Amino acid sequence: MRILIITAGSRGDVAPFTGLGRRLLDAGHQVAVAAHPSHAALVGGCGLDFRPVPGDPQGLIRDWSRAASQEEARALRKAYADGLADGVADAVAGGADLLLTAFGPAPLSRTAGEALGVPVIGTYLAPSFATRQFPLPNTRNTDDLGPEGNLAAGRDVLRRAEGFFADGVTRLRARLGLPADAPSAAADIRPVFHGFSPLVVSRPEDWPSRVEVAGYWWPARPDRWQPPTELVDFLQAGPPPVFIGFGSMAVGEGERLSELVAAAVKRAGVRAVVQAGWAELSGCGDDVLAIGDVPHDWLFPRTAAVVHHAGAGTTAAGLRAGVPAVPVPVMADQPFWASRLHRLGAAPRPLPYQDLTAEALGDAITACLSDPAHRHRAAELAHGIAAEDGAAPLLAHVGS
Repeated sequence: MRILIITAGSRGDVAPFTGLGRRLLDAGHQVAVAAHPSHAALVGGCGLDFRPVPGDPQGLIRDWSRAASQEEARALRKAYADGLADGVADAVAGGADLLLTAFGPAPLSRTAGEALGVPVIGTYLAPSFATRQFPLPNTRNTDDLGPEGNLAAGRDVLRRAEGFFADGVTRLRARLGLPADAPSAAADIRPVFHGFSPLVVSRPEDWPSRVEVAGYWWPARPDRWQPPTELVDFLQAGPPPVFIGFGSMAVGEGERLSELVAAAVKRAGVRAVVQAGWAELSGCGDDVLAIGDVPHDWLFPRTAAVVHHAGAGTTAAGLRAGVPAVPVPVMADQPFWASRLHRLGAAPRPLPYQDLTAEALGDAITACLSDPAHRHRAAELAHGIAAEDGAAPLLAHVGS
């Protein structure tokens, strides 16, 4: 079967699908991933076919933060959505018997599937159906609002998510010859498999049928990857360091953040591996090593704790490694995962990015490392997660 995985966004929105894609490939399917051009090496390096869709998420975040008006911000959003709509249509037209779609581009994927007669399965990395049990990621208020408040807030999240691609869907329906009155695109996709562990977020009882929590889809290790000698030497030269990285966040703030991180590491009295990310963090000195992209499944088990932005993928990697976290959420779904880490006992209270100072970060690292309960709880969760096979339910469905 020819399977096309459609996703959009930063590296964290793509990497889990490399692992899922490899499992499908090993099961005998032909697998391609449609994503932004900046992810071509990531996808191709894992042995999967790549189909580009227009868009520069790093540039979008940078330009959006600098937009002088709401009109300029809307124009940026429309250009991104229109480009992605055209790219999804082209990618599906390249041939597919089945579409697997991430949550973001799901309205576009469903529209293309409807026009070309290709079935669509949702493969979502965060909870994406309103529930009374908790507020969905991306809610305006992350506090528990009570059953009806949680449900209303979740529905608001879904309305806003659909609104982001509303113009793109209209454009795509016109291009593909579909009636203009589009149905509610994202909500109509069934079945849906969520790629996170039920130990981290259990399936709400009030979710629709054929919406499941499958377990994590672990990023594939690039073929022939080897750790940099400098990193291996640093790890062997002293006690396990703390990992510090903000992924795709804080674009353009590298100099300020690098100074802040250096001061926090000194305050906490630890060694640190600092990952550059989109912020382009740097580090120097006997106790700090700056690195580029390194597979988290290799690095995190060799650390004492992980300081990160609480994106879904990095959160998962830390839990898989059984190491405690210091979550520093910035935006989007990150406050949700940061709160979840704290509630699970694998992290101290989150340190929101807007409150980040060298003193606060140093103290949070100290609090994380000085309480053995965090590491114990992280290890417990890692043991349970290791027994799961998040790809298996999807593989069984595709093979049925």
